[in-house]
Amino acid sequence: MKTLMLLISIAFMSFTATTNAASSYFIDQTKLPFTALPGATAYWGVHTNAGYHIEVPDDWNGELVVWAHGFRGFGKTELTVDDHPMRHFLIAQGYAWAASSYSRNDYDVTTGVQDTLALLKRFNGIAAKPDKIYMTGLSMGGHITAVIIEQFPKLFAGAMPICGAVGDYETFDFVLDFNLAAQQLGTDTSIFPVEPFTYVTATVPSIKANLESAPNTWPVGLNQQGENLKNLVMLHSGGDRPNFDSAWFFWNNFAEVESGTGPGNFLFDLGLSDGVMPRNPGNTAENIDVVYQFDTNPELSPEEQAFNDSIFRVALAPQSKNPNGLSQVPVINGNLPIPVLTMHNIGDLFVPIKNEIAYATKVKQQGKQDLLVTRAYRGVMHCDFTANEMVSSFLDLVDWVENGNKPAGDDFLDANNVAADDFGCQFTYGNHPFDTACPG
Repeated sequence: MKTLMLLISIAFMSFTATTNAASSYFIDQTKLPFTALPGATAYWGVHTNAGYHIEVPDDWNGELVVWAHGFRGFGKTELTVDDHPMRHFLIAQGYAWAASSYSRNDYDVTTGVQDTLALLKRFNGIAAKPDKIYMTGLSMGGHITAVIIEQFPKLFAGAMPICGAVGDYETFDFVLDFNLAAQQLGTDTSIFPVEPFTYVTATVPSIKANLESAPNTWPVGLNQQGENLKNLVMLHSGGDRPNFDSAWFFWNNFAEVESGTGPGNFLFDLGLSDGVMPRNPGNTAENIDVVYQFDTNPELSPEEQAFNDSIFRVALAPQSKNPNGLSQVPVINGNLPIPVLTMHNIGDLFVPIKNEIAYATKVKQQGKQDLLVTRAYRGVMHCDFTANEMVSSFLDLVDWVENGNKPAGDDFLDANNVAADDFGCQFTYGNHPFDTACPG
């Protein structure tokens, strides 16, 4: 669950740290060494102010799988490396893998791209230039994956963004939608940005109290306005789909769900940001043109019209979205140069499937839909996939790249398909927590 913790403020100190001179970020080099799997050699170190792990099997097949990790949190200064989640499978099948810590934390996709490119050069120096490179990444790493293959199309053979923010700004917009709508329905007014202390201690408790059907029944017992919020969140996170009730319950309880201390504020806590990234010059979320609805009827009811007329509107800073090149939150254009297979839990409300819809839409607009396969899974947590699910999808991607056999996927652009009872069942292998079973 580390990728979920956005509001982190931790000061790390270490006498054995390597410090980036331009920032407070550091690498504890005592944590870098790792033991190679049998029949492989492990390499680690610091390169261009980023830590790295590389593992190469003795019977290397000449192909490399790169891993881009997810968001570490704002304010976290220690840079750490994640091993590839398919590490054991990859080494057993003859693939080498490599992963970087990046030289910065925060939501900094550009740094992730640049440090991944530096990692590739480092790998070439340690092992050899690979015959093929597969790019894989999780969450923000999925955003990095989608950007790097568009910006550097000749480097990679295939890509697999996992629970990725492949809609670039869509996740920020969803967080804005949730918090403004909750304010408007729960307090008859809305504002952005919020004053964090007041929002947590007064506004959020008031919202919950005013949207529940009886005291202390949030998020299960809702009055009509509470149901309106729930429906709005469903529609604006990706549409009507199975297991949204489980997703709504989980994400309005996290992170307290494991401790049993009562409903959590995770989705509200995401709204404490002012929308400005550490190296971005302006607000990165907007709702100027959003039409909010409480049901699937495209015609606005008087109630919906009144809501749209009254909700606070936020404009995107003009300099925030640059359609070309690299910025801190780079735009994904959908101009795919290679086969791409995505994986996404339909109940994820941290990086919701709104991202997959936006990505597939852009790819279709570019006329590159033959190079995209999107897959839905029944999980409600963020990046909760079984080993079989990940390995199966990777093998299908490899077969597609090497033999031209495009694998099956799920159509996120067909709202009726997304709403079907069995949506997400085709590729779900094994159990996922919080009532995600398929029918039958």
